[in-house]
Amino acid sequence: MKKIINKPENFVDEMIEGILLAHPDQVKTPGDDPRILVRADAPVAGKVGIVTGGGSGHLPLFKGYVGKGLASGVAIGNVFSSPSSQQCFEAAKAVDGGRGVLYLYGNYGGDVFNFDLAADLAELEDIETRTVLGRDDVASQPKERKHDRRGVAGIFFAYKAAGAAAERGDSLEEVAAVAEDVVEHTATMGIGLAPTILPTTGEPSFDLPDGEMEIGIGIHGEPGIHRGPLETADEITERLVTALVADLEVTSGDRVAVLVNGLGATPLEELYVMYRRVHQLLADRGIAIERKYVGEYATSLEMAGASISLLKLDDARLALLDAPAASPFFQEV
Repeated sequence: MKKIINKPENFVDEMIEGILLAHPDQVKTPGDDPRILVRADAPVAGKVGIVTGGGSGHLPLFKGYVGKGLASGVAIGNVFSSPSSQQCFEAAKAVDGGRGVLYLYGNYGGDVFNFDLAADLAELEDIETRTVLGRDDVASQPKERKHDRRGVAGIFFAYKAAGAAAERGDSLEEVAAVAEDVVEHTATMGIGLAPTILPTTGEPSFDLPDGEMEIGIGIHGEPGIHRGPLETADEITERLVTALVADLEVTSGDRVAVLVNGLGATPLEELYVMYRRVHQLLADRGIAIERKYVGEYATSLEMAGASISLLKLDDARLALLDAPAASPFFQEV
């Protein structure tokens, strides 16, 4: 696998430098650590701050959703590695506008450990925090253990809703409740066709023979729930949508938002082929698609594959999705 990089050990820092140089009007580093980014106007007095974070390699996930109406700051780890507890804490300090900080990130062991330590550090400095975990990957655990699920592309909906709530002036408890409500009504499942190659090792993130696919694979190459011969786009989409509809218990008359997400190496054309079938399947069930998002929202470097996320909507969730937002990688006007 050929990559456009310099020294592998400099990959993350040079990527961050590029983002800062390209978007100085939207993001900044609040101190000497380039692994912490915040929105350009942070801290915003009188507003709840939202901090996310995780390993690199998933852009626009994590660092790409720092901006108005989204997250306030991010702590950035190495590729597929958690940021440190100190970085998570410093990010909270940098965005604290006096009304507390919500930690909103994916449910992965290293991230949970370090963000929990960061919350303890914040408490020592009288910064009130709450934590909500993205846990939308229905393939990672059965429904009776949904609180142990991984967080994947569906966390986008939580960023959007929680960011809108913070922007309108909600309290920390209210912003956390909005995020939790959206997480509870979001489900995602993905398919992998080919692994990514890690920049530092040159090794693939998982092995998958030619001509095979893996349903339910994670964004770091975690094992899925089915491996077999590659199926057609319609067959793959039907597998994913059937699982998501069952998990969320959406039925005729319900409303949803749909996210068809590319994992890094899947052409946009193929994502629209999948969206076409999503639309048909939901229409056949009498489920209305109120909002749709197609593109790269949570990647895994150059992994080939895609995921589909559904958010079950009500009027309150829909209004939050429609609220204005702006980051270098996402805009809602």
